Amino acid sequence: MLTVGLDEGTNAEALALAAEHPEVRACVGRHPNSATGFDDAAAAAIAELAADERVAAVGETGLDYYRDGAPREVQRRAFEAQIEIAREAGKPVVIHTREALADTFAVLRDRAEGVSVILHCFSGPSESVAEAAERRWYCSFAGNLTYPRAEALREAARLVPDELLLVETDSPFLAPQPVRGRPNQPANVVHTAEVLASVRGVSYEELAGLIEANAERILRW
Repeated sequence: MLTVGLDEGTNAEALALAAEHPEVRACVGRHPNSATGFDDAAAAAIAELAADERVAAVGETGLDYYRDGAPREVQRRAFEAQIEIAREAGKPVVIHTREALADTFAVLRDRAEGVSVILHCFSGPSESVAEAAERRWYCSFAGNLTYPRAEALREAARLVPDELLLVETDSPFLAPQPVRGRPNQPANVVHTAEVLASVRGVSYEELAGLIEANAERILRW
């Protein structure tokens, strides 16, 4: 299980959980909505954490133009710095993007060559899957895949190559349709995986094995 930090406080919590539970790994970084004040000291702190063997990835980082929780130039600075931290640590970078897909992809094109990329809570159009596949970026799908009006997202999920496919919960957010309106939890990943298996025309068991293998490969657990 991967548990994700969003800032200095939650990074520490993620590491503490990884220390307490051997089945848990941490992802550490600075979320774009928490990017205000990001400086060299913040980058150095994340880099130090990223060297820990309990840390499997760097992030979430990226761009969020929906909430604009931090100035866009600051978001970009933090984003670019965390790509370099991931490169130096030899670990994947986990990407958050909301209403900023074009700019997010532009930064990744320019900066992330040679870095493994996970597009967290993928919600891009079908056209974006082709570039993600060409660049070998992983696409991870969350509970919004199961929503009745998410036909375009399900079409995108159908197109992702097998070896680049992941599933997540984004707990406590984006609870899948059968439990929508309640706080999400990791166990609910089953609901999303069932829909994804149906979309791709495979059995749940086949999809589960594929996802486990992909997660093991990209996160090295």
